[in-house]
Amino acid sequence: MCCVAVIFCFISTDALAKGLKPISLPQPKMEGGKPLMVALKDRCSSKAFSPEPVPMEMLSDLLWAADGINRPDSGKRTAPSAMNSQNIDLYVLLAKGVYLYDAKAHSLVPVLAEDLRSLSAGPQDYAKEAPLHLLYVADYAKMSKLPDRPKQVFFSACNTGAITQNVGLYCASAGLGSAVRGTMDIPALHKKLKLRDDQEIMFNQVVGYPKK
Repeated sequence: MCCVAVIFCFISTDALAKGLKPISLPQPKMEGGKPLMVALKDRCSSKAFSPEPVPMEMLSDLLWAADGINRPDSGKRTAPSAMNSQNIDLYVLLAKGVYLYDAKAHSLVPVLAEDLRSLSAGPQDYAKEAPLHLLYVADYAKMSKLPDRPKQVFFSACNTGAITQNVGLYCASAGLGSAVRGTMDIPALHKKLKLRDDQEIMFNQVVGYPKK
């Protein structure tokens, strides 16, 4: 029965993502950008975005900075996580559809061929203008060492906060704007993405070039 459920899950995901192809991201650049102290000085929440898409090269760097693997021998990430749970899934919402960031392959896995940015933006107009939305989803199944749900929620929020700060600093360094948000249609997003009961949407983060 378990095998049937897994097979059905893969079939369902493939059907939802029909028309989208996996994206192998360029190797992230490890040099350049502003010094850390300057990026910290410049980091801020942006409330006005240009609709210009974020180039694939910058998206690659951004996702690696967010929660990519920086120690290949151990598989550990740029962002810390409680007990190395690595339990925050990063969904990438674009105009053409939704992808899931695969840190091990540094690639984007198709999830849904539908633009969900309006659900992520909610009623806030400035968020609707952002070309890129990052949706952070906690997977409590990856936190077996912390069986207590309140602690799972608490540490997942901490884990997500570390990732959002990485994104904010990268954006400040690269000339992009970003804002961490809790306003969104969580029930609709949960349903559209076919998340399990032990998966919870934590926050989203909108990213794009600042409007001139």
